[in-house]
Amino acid sequence: MPAERRSGKTGAAGAADAPQAVAKTPAQPGVAGYDVRVRIRDGDAPVFGPGRLSLLRAIDETGSISAAARGMGMSYRRAWLLVEAMNHEFREPLVTRHIGGVSGGGAQLTPFAQNLTAHYDTLIREIRSLLDAHVPTFDAYLKGGTVQDPDDA
Repeated sequence: MPAERRSGKTGAAGAADAPQAVAKTPAQPGVAGYDVRVRIRDGDAPVFGPGRLSLLRAIDETGSISAAARGMGMSYRRAWLLVEAMNHEFREPLVTRHIGGVSGGGAQLTPFAQNLTAHYDTLIREIRSLLDAHVPTFDAYLKGGTVQDPDDA
């Protein structure tokens, strides 16, 4: 898998700005950081996470499953299978497709998908905020971190 896909960055403009994974890269040694990948599951099956969010954002931006796949370095078939899976895993479809013709067809997110992504974004922001509040504690445990021992605080 290409590094840009592992890191949650996509070729689609604006998608890298969206909260897709919870991460804080340390600025320097002795400064704590974190990364957490949040996946929503239905039982044991993962149904939504940073990768699928990236695909939905790319579809929303490009209006096309094919263009979204190209921008992410993914095959059209893989993108189409992911869209099909998401449309069947949730109680309402996330993506509607328009068959080609004069306008060439296309795809768009449903209002249900827009609500789902908004709730996922909120969850990621809240997790990031919680983790940010605890990072200074872990700085103190690192070699070269803050001087004050967290157990003395």
